[in-house]
Amino acid sequence: STVFQTTQWRLISGTLGLICLLLAATLGILLLHMPFPELHNDSPVSPGLNKELQEASNCCYCPEKWVGYRCNCYFISTEEKTWNESRKFCVSRNSSLLQLQNKDELAFMHSSQHFYWIGLTYNEERAAWLWEDGSPFSRDL
Repeated sequence: STVFQTTQWRLISGTLGLICLLLAATLGILLLHMPFPELHNDSPVSPGLNKELQEASNCCYCPEKWVGYRCNCYFISTEEKTWNESRKFCVSRNSSLLQLQNKDELAFMHSSQHFYWIGLTYNEERAAWLWEDGSPFSRDL
């Protein structure tokens, strides 16, 4: 009777061991063939996280290498350019230099460890600071 129980437990443990081995092999094969998103070291925010954050807040998705904040997309270049070069670069990407809308956006940009140009110029005819779209600068910022 004891020999029968020992043989029975060996058979059960062997079967369970074989099942575990098959599950591990199946998991390994699935992981090898599963596509993983490619992360870019030059991007300040991982694209997947950026997309998830924007989708969670019902915002539009920003292009790769752009940073999303409060439904706006920001491209922070690592290249050093003049104001005019930066403006042309933005225009070539159907965009514009930064136009600060409120104190929250200003605080967000201050948290950046990069230098950046803003789309503000002095208009001598109107004796006023104007954003690229022609709107006046607000001192409330």
